[in-house]
Amino acid sequence: MDYEAYFASELDGVREEGRYRVFTDIKRHRGKFPHATRFVDDETQAVTVWCSNDYLGMGQHPKVIEAMHNCLDECGAGAGGTRNISGTNHYHVELEAELADLHGKESALLFTSGYVSNWAGLGTLAAKIPGCVVFSDALNHASMIEGIRHSRAPYKIWKHNDPEDLDRMLSEFGPDVPKLVAFESVYSMDGDIAPIAEILDVCEKHGAMSYIDEVHAVGLYGPHGGGIAEREGLMDRITVIEGTLGKAFGVMGGYIAASANLVDFVRSFASGFIFSTALPPAVAAGAAASIRHLKMSNEEREAQQDRVRQVRRQLDIMGIPHLDNPSHIIPVMVGDAHKCKRISDWLMDNHGIYVQPINYPTVPVGTERLRLTPSPVHGDGDIDALITALSEIWSQCELARMATAA
Repeated sequence: MDYEAYFASELDGVREEGRYRVFTDIKRHRGKFPHATRFVDDETQAVTVWCSNDYLGMGQHPKVIEAMHNCLDECGAGAGGTRNISGTNHYHVELEAELADLHGKESALLFTSGYVSNWAGLGTLAAKIPGCVVFSDALNHASMIEGIRHSRAPYKIWKHNDPEDLDRMLSEFGPDVPKLVAFESVYSMDGDIAPIAEILDVCEKHGAMSYIDEVHAVGLYGPHGGGIAEREGLMDRITVIEGTLGKAFGVMGGYIAASANLVDFVRSFASGFIFSTALPPAVAAGAAASIRHLKMSNEEREAQQDRVRQVRRQLDIMGIPHLDNPSHIIPVMVGDAHKCKRISDWLMDNHGIYVQPINYPTVPVGTERLRLTPSPVHGDGDIDALITALSEIWSQCELARMATAA
């Protein structure tokens, strides 16, 4: 087989479909986000980032940066090993305590990313609990799907955000069958929110464990940033809460929070934890500082919600179609992979507006979109520039508009 020819042919196919992914080379500047510098060959361009998952700008917060600097000076760069072999730094222990407290759980466990925490957490529970059957929401993240598949446990896929379909599926298995229900709180591409209380009612009816992914909600919702489950007073009813440190908390890493025995069980059996080098202590220190701040401060959450409302209102005025949802994620719907990339490139090249096109396989073919994530650090001028540019390119591409708001 001509391997190189095969690779080239497959890549050509992706390009022809308009979904070849190009990395945008940018440098964020401390204290100036969402403004950044883009590097193209030997030239640079000033850009405004509109697609970051640093939802609250905490990656730039002085408390976070100071904590990381202090820890770096105190401990050095790396952890020095896996958590089992010399890599458990006191900052990891403090961060896990902060996370357990945030979610009202007995214990928490750190991983190197949210992807790994889902893969290892779900995969270990499903694989090691004898006879366990997993019930997965149809739109669960790839990391959850990979964890379930890796476990080799039998699984069922229930209709997205449909407790009645989940109830029907769970009813097919007797009370002696261990069951694990996996779902998300905020779904990152459509921005919709799960009916958590109704799902938990079904789980409890059938004696099923519940596993919720709150990666797009932690820091952003609830009086202390514990997520949608905290906002709705449901954390105590959930078996496992999984989250990330790389989005609203502005740093890096993932975690699960649950009972002491469940966390210890995953710690003791998850290969993705046992054989991974621990997070750098400075990362853990920065994450802990971010969590502590957001536990006490609603200023960032309220400012972000105001920015989201303003962007939605301006899109409505211009008739730019976007999915209506109750979250902070604004999917601007294009519906064509080539036009989606054309719009993204045009916004960047002509206005320095960075919005990444979202194409298949992240979203289904025909639902291609631009995913806007307004943050507290986007100013009125940034919003005006975005909306004006979007309206101009919408007309150039001859895309349909919604009925404009009064």
